Amino acid sequence: MTASTSTLTPADFLSLPKVLLHEHVDGGLRPQTLLELCAQRGISVPVSDAPALAQWMLNNANSGSLVRYLEGFGLTVAAMGTPENCERVAFEAAEDALADGCVLAEFRMAPLLLESQGMSGEAALEAMLAGLARSKLACGLIVCGMRMEDSANTERAATLAARYASQGVIGFDLAGPERGFPPSLHARSIAIAREAGLGFTCHAGEADIGGRVLEAASLGATRIGHGVLIASDDAEGLAAERMAQARELGLHFEVCPTSNVHTGAATSVATHPLKRMLDAGLSISVSTDNRLMSGVTMSGEMATVHRELSLDLTTLVALNRAGAQASFLPAAQRTTALATIDTWLRARA
Repeated sequence: MTASTSTLTPADFLSLPKVLLHEHVDGGLRPQTLLELCAQRGISVPVSDAPALAQWMLNNANSGSLVRYLEGFGLTVAAMGTPENCERVAFEAAEDALADGCVLAEFRMAPLLLESQGMSGEAALEAMLAGLARSKLACGLIVCGMRMEDSANTERAATLAARYASQGVIGFDLAGPERGFPPSLHARSIAIAREAGLGFTCHAGEADIGGRVLEAASLGATRIGHGVLIASDDAEGLAAERMAQARELGLHFEVCPTSNVHTGAATSVATHPLKRMLDAGLSISVSTDNRLMSGVTMSGEMATVHRELSLDLTTLVALNRAGAQASFLPAAQRTTALATIDTWLRARA
């Protein structure tokens, strides 16, 4: 992992076939779309033009606090509060990823959040699936349960996900504030999703302790959202041991470097534990988390980790190949994505 690819240009990062595994639908709205949907629904916004709204979201997110980072979702969820709006936002998310050079993408959201807007979870889920289906991008939807809610609600979310398992829903996730809400509180929800054949990924090791990663794995997670605190040296010096266990389990980590800085999981991209995790042999891909909140793109994240962590082209390609291999999408789509990545790399030789 040397800086031997100093000749890489923005066009290279854009053309690199990328795999996006961790992007929240309600965290990736186009600023102009958010303005339009808020105006349509009579929702007040803090600023009146799209660039200023994007900056407001970024300023709010870049606080070093996961709790504050999540506050912006109140506005985006309200804006999405009709089936038509949900479909539009999901479609635009897929189209934006496609335009950004993604060859495979997974999006996620908690459809039950839309109940606060008078929609049923079913209506919200069907609308988002319809939006994703309109795009030519190979993509699917992960249903989130909100871990700070009663387990009865996450069980409803998992049951809903199971009902649409053959209609575009590919996985289940636990999202929301992590500290104080360990995944074990929602063991039954996880079991419901797994029994339906859905993949299970879990936000863990982002805002609590690294040990939550292994707790999620013990409940059936094969992928971890963020998980960067597994590499943190703690009082017991367990980081190396935990990473060795994660490697042996074959866990895949969906790491979102810029978001991790914004939420306080990392102090900077330059000191992000991504390199330590790679050196420990962990399976890792890089994602955006929330394009609107963090003001990022997949191409931008590739450029950032190349610049700040000196990850060379070989490593960037490996990150995206690992993402394709870990995807919950059907095998044929994973194989196509891997072939596209390899063809692109051969063309550069």
